[in-house]
Amino acid sequence: MSLIRRLTGFVRLYLGLVALGAICLTWTPLALLLYPLLPARAGRLLGRWVISRGFRMYLGGLSLMGACRFDLDEVDALRGSGPMILAPNHPCLLDALMIVSRLPDVACVMKAALIRNVFMGAGARMARYIRNEPLIAMIRGAVDSLHAGQHLLLFPEGTRSVRTPVSPFQKSLALIACRARVPVQTLIIETDSGYLRKGWPLFRRPAMPIHFRVRLGRRFPPPDGDIARYTAELEAWFAAELAAPSLVPPAPAGAGPDALADPAIGKPVRSALP
Repeated sequence: MSLIRRLTGFVRLYLGLVALGAICLTWTPLALLLYPLLPARAGRLLGRWVISRGFRMYLGGLSLMGACRFDLDEVDALRGSGPMILAPNHPCLLDALMIVSRLPDVACVMKAALIRNVFMGAGARMARYIRNEPLIAMIRGAVDSLHAGQHLLLFPEGTRSVRTPVSPFQKSLALIACRARVPVQTLIIETDSGYLRKGWPLFRRPAMPIHFRVRLGRRFPPPDGDIARYTAELEAWFAAELAAPSLVPPAPAGAGPDALADPAIGKPVRSALP
């Protein structure tokens, strides 16, 4: 029975990865064709709707296979709520997919390398997602999207967490909120697995099913101009909120309270890492 469970787990893992790649590659040639033909607004709306539906279908497939269980209902309350920055913590690679799957018109700030990626690049460009560099262009694009009435998805940590409960926050989120004069809606992402965290090998099989939950946190008003203080307050709120999460991944043996496991080498990743 143990062998059967292990084989089933590998099948679920590989089918899930293949399915995500297939969804992205199916949309890529169509996005390449439509991008120069459609007006910017029509292309943006279509591109984001397709991405949202594709991710929702993918997460639904993971649920049907018994690989994951998702509790994302609270995110639905944000539909039609007006321009704001969506600010989640960032434990794993599925975080953006979970949020975008429930909201069909979100401007995402993405790493420039992902926008050049063969799997995601064409779709991201059609959806008018925003490159994270150069910084000035990213801030300008984010403010323009918010002034146009859209949600903006931006991870305050800038990348996946490398310490518990959150990594140091970047000041760009507070600066965008200040310039656009929009609130910051926090979201808390919790999971009971270390799957796809920093240091988790892509093809390492986790225990399944993996539970994910996204819940709404406090909504902060735009900063009054003190960017450093606002960023520190936001980071402190997340740290306090995540101090006793409802879902907790297993901790590595001997790890301190500020460390995450690096499953590739079996050692903790300390908060001093960049």
